[in-house]
Amino acid sequence: MMRCLSVLILLLAPITFSQSQSNLPIPTDCKQMILVLTDSITATKGTLVRFERSGEKNKWQQIEKMIPVVLGRNGLGWGKSLNGIDSAILPIKTEGDGRSPAGVFKLGAAFGYAGADKMKDLKIPYIPVSEMVECIDDIKSNYYNQIIIRDKIKEVDWNSSEKMYFADIWYEQGIVVEQNTSPVVNGSGSCIFIHNWSKPDETSAGCTELEPARLTEIINWLDASANPVLVQLTKGLYELYQKTWQLPFPE
Repeated sequence: MMRCLSVLILLLAPITFSQSQSNLPIPTDCKQMILVLTDSITATKGTLVRFERSGEKNKWQQIEKMIPVVLGRNGLGWGKSLNGIDSAILPIKTEGDGRSPAGVFKLGAAFGYAGADKMKDLKIPYIPVSEMVECIDDIKSNYYNQIIIRDKIKEVDWNSSEKMYFADIWYEQGIVVEQNTSPVVNGSGSCIFIHNWSKPDETSAGCTELEPARLTEIINWLDASANPVLVQLTKGLYELYQKTWQLPFPE
């Protein structure tokens, strides 16, 4: 049974899961992986595929064929993630740059317009999005890169935010990507999600978008106890890091 986050005073959207000691960016206790690959650092389209394994020493198993996704209007930039950053290969992601984050990221809560009572069977935390739910993207705010309920905040210190309830189909459902969360560095990118697309030929401001029906499948599949991650790279970077990071080969 999932943990419903129906009452929030302040919610830092990314949910922190335990990580075993390892030099690898993929936690040893990770049993679910979402892999997104693009053709280049400027590509705005890519593919997504899911993997799972029963334990650290077990082989990753691909559980579906690749499906299309769309990304940021300016391609990819290194995000603040579980892996190191080589700015000679990719630009570093910053607020408002129109880039989706590259790297390895933990996946946090799901969110959506549906009430918590309708999502009680999920195996990850769920944030019901109401009119007062906002994600703060003002780099000067103390609440930067946090999802909050506006009327629960005594002193509003931001001039810019994503009012998630009014984002139409895009935020009807989604998953929080833990980019720039440990710690939060103001200006290093905020409000990064996997969420619905409205059409397959659009681009995003920095999120990863896909067909709503496929996203629903992913949300229902995710399990917080499996410590799920998103691996998002160009194909060239994937080939470069595949052996070192012990990543599976997609088919």
